[in-house]
Amino acid sequence: MNRRLPSLNAMRAFEAAARHLSFTKAAEELNVTQAAISHQVKALEDQIGILLFQRRNRQLILTDAGQTLLPDLIDAFDAMDAAVTRVKRRDQSGILTVATMDSLAATWLMPRLARFREDNPDIDIRLATSDISVDYERNGIDIGIRYGRGNWPGLIAEELMREDIFPVCAPELIEKGPGLKKPADLRHFPLIHDDMTEDWAMWLKAAGLTDIDPQRGTGFTHSNLVIQAAINGEGVALGRGLLVADSIAAGKLVAPFDLLLTAEYRYFVASTESNHDRPKVKVFRDWLFREARKTADRLTAEKRAWEKKA
Repeated sequence: MNRRLPSLNAMRAFEAAARHLSFTKAAEELNVTQAAISHQVKALEDQIGILLFQRRNRQLILTDAGQTLLPDLIDAFDAMDAAVTRVKRRDQSGILTVATMDSLAATWLMPRLARFREDNPDIDIRLATSDISVDYERNGIDIGIRYGRGNWPGLIAEELMREDIFPVCAPELIEKGPGLKKPADLRHFPLIHDDMTEDWAMWLKAAGLTDIDPQRGTGFTHSNLVIQAAINGEGVALGRGLLVADSIAAGKLVAPFDLLLTAEYRYFVASTESNHDRPKVKVFRDWLFREARKTADRLTAEKRAWEKKA
């Protein structure tokens, strides 16, 4: 459809001046100069070839043509304003599709979503969980939590939380077992692994232990299964701070040593450039950062309490 319309700015200037019957008040409303309003109205009159105002002794009087045009322009601008409002409201609510890893969703994100829903009842979260990176544009992902170095093409990535790695186990395992006072005591306990098997080797090396096989023990492909196995007392797991924070706070796990490693990879909040500034995406992103700060503070406090107890 080929619409040959006058300038939108010119029509806005006329509509405001016609409502107020004043170039001065129209200029104040549109935050421009009086001269700009006068120029825009004159340009509109020239373009359509019709006089819209009679200018008499600093007084504006609408011509018959101006009186005919004004109501339709008011309706048109009201309709545009309503349409923009509907679009904004829609982008502030509705479905928000969040991509993340299976283990992070199960152990950290899902237990917190009730708080988000309570504060944001108009936003419905849809979780897309996978340990494989997905194309956000192709899969309709609004925002995600990713694990890595933060250098993903086509995505804006902001660091959410670093990952500290340290041994954890059920408190009952220490109470009933041969004792776990120092890292060397790990030789008396089964080790529990996730699919990043080199992490145990790195931690044992940092602890100065060369006589403990980092490969021995039970392995799982998902970190949430590693955590559950540790809670069940099946051995000592290498905990990942963000994933074990709630279990430590609940007393289901303890961190018996103060030695921790900071992983090369970290957690990032990621979104495409087109989604980054959308209102509901920003609301969820800000909430994630608040929750991550709470988790970090809580984990630090729990570890200090355990160290004093130990």
